Amino acid sequence: MSSKEFKPFVPPSPSSLPKAAPPKNYRRTRKWSRRLLYLALGLGATYEFDQHFWYASLTRSARTFWLSLVVATDYKINFRAQPWLYDSIQDLHLRNAERLFHLLRTNGGLYLKIGQAIAMQSAILPPEFQQMFSKMFDDAPQNDWKDAEKVIQEDFGKTPEEFFGVSFSGEPGKGVMERTARASASVAQVHWARLANGDEVAIKIQKREIAQQVGWDLWTFNLVPYISERLLLETDFVNEADNAERMGQLVAGESRLRGRVYIPKVYRELSSHRVMTAEWIEGVRLWDKETLTRPWYGGWRQGSPGCRGTPLDPPNRQKIAEVIREQPLKEHLKPKRDSWKGSNGKGGLGVSLKDCMQTMVDLFSAQMFLWGLCHCDPHPGNIFIRRLPSGKPELVLIDHGLYVHMQPEFRHQYSLFWKSLITFDNKTIGEIVRSWGINNPDVFASATLMRPYTGGDNSTSAGMKRTMSKKEQRERSYEMQQQMRKGIREVLADEKKWPRELIFIGRNMRIVQGNNQYLGAPVNRIKIMGGWASRSLVDSPDLSYRERLVNFGRHVLFKFVLFGSDVVFYGSKVAQFFGRTQNLEDDMEASMKKAAVDMGFELNHSVFEG
Repeated sequence: MSSKEFKPFVPPSPSSLPKAAPPKNYRRTRKWSRRLLYLALGLGATYEFDQHFWYASLTRSARTFWLSLVVATDYKINFRAQPWLYDSIQDLHLRNAERLFHLLRTNGGLYLKIGQAIAMQSAILPPEFQQMFSKMFDDAPQNDWKDAEKVIQEDFGKTPEEFFGVSFSGEPGKGVMERTARASASVAQVHWARLANGDEVAIKIQKREIAQQVGWDLWTFNLVPYISERLLLETDFVNEADNAERMGQLVAGESRLRGRVYIPKVYRELSSHRVMTAEWIEGVRLWDKETLTRPWYGGWRQGSPGCRGTPLDPPNRQKIAEVIREQPLKEHLKPKRDSWKGSNGKGGLGVSLKDCMQTMVDLFSAQMFLWGLCHCDPHPGNIFIRRLPSGKPELVLIDHGLYVHMQPEFRHQYSLFWKSLITFDNKTIGEIVRSWGINNPDVFASATLMRPYTGGDNSTSAGMKRTMSKKEQRERSYEMQQQMRKGIREVLADEKKWPRELIFIGRNMRIVQGNNQYLGAPVNRIKIMGGWASRSLVDSPDLSYRERLVNFGRHVLFKFVLFGSDVVFYGSKVAQFFGRTQNLEDDMEASMKKAAVDMGFELNHSVFEG
């Protein structure tokens, strides 16, 4: 038991306590909270402004930069024989192809056009990219009519009804116009209309956001200036109208094409930089082989609708009023005009695929070798076929936005280069391609012909074969792709000398080759192009009379050389008839694929077909 005296607890006096500590004000926390709040408000305001006034240009650019960083980092870490995060290099390619594809589709607009340009040149990309980018040619979603209407009002200061003289309520004496687009692409959509004077037109209206986005998009991609310039011109419909009219004049002045090729009329008074009104074309797309070749039931000595004066059936006013009243957002007012298919609907134009392709190769050969004005987007969707009263096909070329202009000196060089390819004039080939900054003629010659060129020394491909070791499949795939990068550097010795026009000319030729292949290779494409190349050196007004006379003598000799090409072509046709081989274009592509594998990469040209 304690002996101390009990003392009750007494609180200490305030004077005895130490001085109180100042209260915590959390200044740093409050400062950073305010900063984060201001940042969030700023980003939110910027995002809303970007969405409403810049059509998401900043958002799309930021998305692109972020994905570029992700893809670059992914390849930096995993592009090796044994990827750290993937089972194989193929998985790495597939994942990043999906990323890029979804970026381009999500951003839309000019991103789709750039994606299509990549797809057209994707034959040297890994197969995973080829397969994914082939989907870039699907139709783009169309904008609402309200957006298209605003573009017309902004460019012309009038409503579509006032400017085009149409009525959306079926008013008598006025024209009619569909508010639902007939086709929608990356930068524009097309609406059908029948004017008050009876003319039927295709009104191409640029998507409203494109004008604001195009500058940002080209800056974001940081493309070669020449490519950026071409893509920018493609969004200017005055430039497209100029190209269309110029091409129409050139075709009309060339006896070998007059009557076989048609360029639709442009209505300048109804056009602007963002709206182009052109003649409506009733025809069959080049990819529709069955409709092209089925029997004709349209009547003797009659052409297809709209061709050479064949009348277009006018729309039924009563049906128009019903459609406008019942389906205002899904208007299809244009008559079908398919009576030429017969009562069972199984008829066709009854034209020859050989005549169609002959005209097509003739047209684009004249553009490249004779005129130096080349349409660089001749995919089957831009080519219609109509039947002339004579029963022959007429090729109609549309969409003249993407052209390249070839300077006379380069055009003459390119013509001589093509002629030399066929005659195996290796000395001339070497001189020309080295002046273009290309170090290895045989590889470039093979790429131009779309088949292995057997007249050169094959030094680049032979060097690649010698350095290719036999390792397990994963390591071999990695080594092949490394060799491909090395081979491209060897071929392209001096990029400053390389003619930028070759980018788009190669695209044109690859699409033409793909069209010929798709139709069963009915013509000897290389012979036709070689003939035009040689003849253009005789017909070109840019050369002196002496040069043209010398070239004429050489052209006569060249015609005898072409006989050998005919022997190969018809031999292939005979073998194809007996089922012993595919068509000539298929054989050449198979040879190209084999040669490409030897050089370290795989070709998959199916992305060009259709």
